Amino acid sequence: MIGHLLQYHPGFIKLRELVREGALGRVEYISSTRLNLGKVRREEDILWSFAPHDLSMILSLVGEKPCDVTAQGGYYLHKTIADVTTTLLAFPGGGQAHVFVSWLHPFKEQKLAVIGDRAMAVFDDGQPWSSKLVIYPHRIEWRGAMPVPQKAEADPVALDEGEPLNIECRHFLDCIASGNAPRTDGYEGLRVLRVLARASEALKRASVPPPSAKVQRYPDVQIHESAFIDDPCEIGAGSRIWHFVHILPRTRIGRNCSLGRNVMAGPDVTIGDRCKIQNNVSFYKGVTLEDGVFCGPSCVFTNVNTPHAEIERKDDFRPTLVRRGATIGANATIVCGHTIGEHAFIAAGAVVTTDVSPFALMAGVPARRIGWVSHDGERLGSDLVCPRSGRRYREAGAERIEEIA
Repeated sequence: MIGHLLQYHPGFIKLRELVREGALGRVEYISSTRLNLGKVRREEDILWSFAPHDLSMILSLVGEKPCDVTAQGGYYLHKTIADVTTTLLAFPGGGQAHVFVSWLHPFKEQKLAVIGDRAMAVFDDGQPWSSKLVIYPHRIEWRGAMPVPQKAEADPVALDEGEPLNIECRHFLDCIASGNAPRTDGYEGLRVLRVLARASEALKRASVPPPSAKVQRYPDVQIHESAFIDDPCEIGAGSRIWHFVHILPRTRIGRNCSLGRNVMAGPDVTIGDRCKIQNNVSFYKGVTLEDGVFCGPSCVFTNVNTPHAEIERKDDFRPTLVRRGATIGANATIVCGHTIGEHAFIAAGAVVTTDVSPFALMAGVPARRIGWVSHDGERLGSDLVCPRSGRRYREAGAERIEEIA
């Protein structure tokens, strides 16, 4: 026997009799509210704490299991335990029901309203016995094509007063003595549990925001919700796209890249694998980064040499190529139409106006070579030996070095 106490309340027993006798006509929907300030629990949410009794009464009145169950909730005292929920039930016969429960409500309310096509009934356990169950013989009349409500005086239903817990316990003893099945037997409890489980799953689904189109298009890429990704674009797995990034059409970003806050790339830009782009960098049409390129904060890539606000110069765009492993420091400027060689190092604030040799260390305005760097970005001394890795280099011309195999 299941302790669904309200099934033994004289008010509900009488309401169920009226429904089964057809006094309300066809039941169209049921509304149940169970509200209070507390008792707040941490073992279960409000749905499992308050709603089982309401669902038990609704299923008993309708006489069939719901074909659809949805639920929404509010999480105010704990991020995973719902304090307020609304559960919606739809039944195969066309009837509907909703259950509103909360332990964050300014007053206590336990009310069940049954709406039929001939009359309406309200079971309000907060009222005195003389008005716990009230029939409202309201009707809807059609005048031409217009539905017009016809209100009538409320009719309280006389009840035999009785304590529901006492009635429930006596019923339990009677079932033991007679061998009869309890009104709320194990099957009735299972029906309620199944609806609770469906409502709980719906509640979890409703509390998780749906994946954005960006996430669906790039499931292996971390994309902040404030970023904009235009179509068509390619983004490799493992890349991270941070706040307010804008990627324009026909841009390709490789694997395991990081694009920091407020980066803009495209259209027609290529960024290789494992590139790290710091905040506030813009890549215009024609810029290509090979693998492993580092771009410091607010470094600048131009796309035309003689810009003018009133003259269209899109046909004058010049491509810029940054070779594998190069580093561009913060606030450096790369004038378009040039190539930055492999593993070159552009110092912060430098302005590059020529092609840059591989491994060159560039600084100044305009940038000049002031030394050499290794594959690891370490400045080389006169011996051309990397202090970090021990790699050795040699001069291969006036403005070129190469690694010694």
